[in-house]
Amino acid sequence: MAQEPEGNGRQNGKLGTVKIEARSPINLAATIWMVVSCLANADQPKKQLPFPGEVFAIEGRTAFLIQPDVKSPKEPMPWVWYAPTLRGLPGGAEKWMFERFLKAGIAIAGIDVGESYGSPKGRALYSALHKHLVEKHGLAKQACLLARSRGGLMLYSWAAENPDKVRCITGIYPVCNIASYPGLPRASGAYELTAEQLKAQLAKHNPIDRLAPLAKAKVPIFHIHGDMDRVVPLDKNSAIIKQRYDKLGGPMTLEVVEGQGHNMWLGWFQSQKLVDFVVKHAKSPAAKE
Repeated sequence: MAQEPEGNGRQNGKLGTVKIEARSPINLAATIWMVVSCLANADQPKKQLPFPGEVFAIEGRTAFLIQPDVKSPKEPMPWVWYAPTLRGLPGGAEKWMFERFLKAGIAIAGIDVGESYGSPKGRALYSALHKHLVEKHGLAKQACLLARSRGGLMLYSWAAENPDKVRCITGIYPVCNIASYPGLPRASGAYELTAEQLKAQLAKHNPIDRLAPLAKAKVPIFHIHGDMDRVVPLDKNSAIIKQRYDKLGGPMTLEVVEGQGHNMWLGWFQSQKLVDFVVKHAKSPAAKE
């Protein structure tokens, strides 16, 4: 047996030396490549998705992109921006509608910004994702926003500052009022403010107070919300959006589901009306660039 470098090890229960087989330069290079490759893969963000897709990092945050099999070589790809992209989300509940988006040639993307509650830092990360997807992946400048629950705070806060980048907004019992959920004391940390400071600045951040730019741009909105929702009350969230958006002249449809609350009822995630709304606006001539 060839002579080999020594290293620490155990033989017969005693500390001794073990022999490592000498390698040729070619084998050594291959080993180094494998180690480097493994280390690189270990650094890659990981996320389980409802469908095969790409998972990558944007400014240290985990993002994803699921693309349809059929792509148009001539036009930017329409896409749905899903939030919140937290651990386990999007999950199996979204599979039904995601499948229909993909069949319609619409991509789906999102980024995990943590519990940002629509804070400026979270909005900055959203802008970074949008820039990356448009410039690096050829996605359309205008996205169709899909907000589930507290994803409403994240997407609406970004949309108010970027109405030209929004094709439409859809919501499944979306949070639209920070004071309603999670409440100012809980949300203030994400804004790096005290609860009193956030209260004084609430109109600068609260979706229900920032609808004018979206209405001016005539961004169409569709919400589905239950009248028994105790976590994200209808009257303090979607109903206020509807009332104020109508007054501003913005187009909005609010579907109120009687007897349903903030739960996993299949009707939320298998709404043909919601899917049709997204597909219609994602594929409309106005969305082409």
